[in-house]
Amino acid sequence: MCNLHWWIMWNFDICLLSLHIVIEDTMRILALLLGVKAACILLVSSLSGTGAVNNSGRWWGIVNVASSANLLTNSKNVQLVLDPSLALLSRRQRRLIRQNPGILHAIAAGLHTAIQECKWQFRNRRWDCPTTHSPAIFGKIVNRGCRETAFVFAITSAGVTHAVARSCSEGAIESCTCDYRRRGPGGPDWHWGGCSDNVDFGRMFSREFVDSSERGRDLRYLNNLHNNEAGRMTVSSEMRQECKCHGMSGSCVVRTCWMRLPSFRAVGDFLKDRFDGASRVVYANKGSNRASHRADPRHLEPENPAHKPPSSRDLVYFEKSPNFCSYNGKTGTHGTSGRNCNSSSPALDGCELLCCGRGFKTQTEKVTERCHCTFHWCCHVSCLNCTSTQTLHQCL
Repeated sequence: MCNLHWWIMWNFDICLLSLHIVIEDTMRILALLLGVKAACILLVSSLSGTGAVNNSGRWWGIVNVASSANLLTNSKNVQLVLDPSLALLSRRQRRLIRQNPGILHAIAAGLHTAIQECKWQFRNRRWDCPTTHSPAIFGKIVNRGCRETAFVFAITSAGVTHAVARSCSEGAIESCTCDYRRRGPGGPDWHWGGCSDNVDFGRMFSREFVDSSERGRDLRYLNNLHNNEAGRMTVSSEMRQECKCHGMSGSCVVRTCWMRLPSFRAVGDFLKDRFDGASRVVYANKGSNRASHRADPRHLEPENPAHKPPSSRDLVYFEKSPNFCSYNGKTGTHGTSGRNCNSSSPALDGCELLCCGRGFKTQTEKVTERCHCTFHWCCHVSCLNCTSTQTLHQCL
């Protein structure tokens, strides 16, 4: 009986030992496979020059989650930063927000304005700047390097610059004020005064906040930084002078002038023009610097040597845009099926181009709107209800 018990225990120990060896071997195999996978990712990244992991624009998601429920405030009830558990902002971005109380609202407002402008500018194009309610607000287009990607980065960077500069002059941010550097006479009949929008602070903050989400030194990194700066430069370069007249009986004997931000529609129009004329670029090296015996940093140059190098306000891209005609889950394109089109237009909003040759369907619907409104003193407005028939054309 004792021998039987010993034999059972001995076989049990052998089984445990064998199981332990199998587990160790399995773990080694898994570690080896993970190592091979990581090596393959790095190899593909180095060959493509665009990086395998892309967290660019992760902060854009704050436009969907910035609410009183997940904002941290200070003793003065000033919004400081999103709850870190949301993991949408990096440590550096959260630190920048804590150092500039009140700026989070400006960032979210600027991003919201940028999204609306993007949608307006591309409302008649096959790619109509679609967004989602997830943290990846612009979808998979940001993982590419096409013209549309360039516009998204430029318009969002411009939105932050514009909103922060305006908030400074409105006194909504504790760490900045109006730009008072322009003072004294400016001409024979006018002088500098008033409250200029602080575009320099807006551009500086946007550069630190927006660009901090970029990682690497590859082609995608350089493209994103260039387009971010193009958005900021557009806001700065489109600043305009505004003046107020002073004098007896409304005469304009002398004027007080200051610098005002452009409307964001003007910024969007300029960047849309740059989108249409964007430069396709490649990753290049300037070579060695004989004076300092150091290699110059890599830079962007036109893919076509006959083209001039892109300026600081030009948009750049490095790959062809995907086909936006049909739905493709891999590229994140939604297609144009169901989009409204203009049957009489030969332009991009026309049914022939927008529907990609698939044809369209026509339907009529009755729309009731308020009309012939009259103001009655005081204070009442009365309107009639007018019904009209509208003809709609939708892509198949």
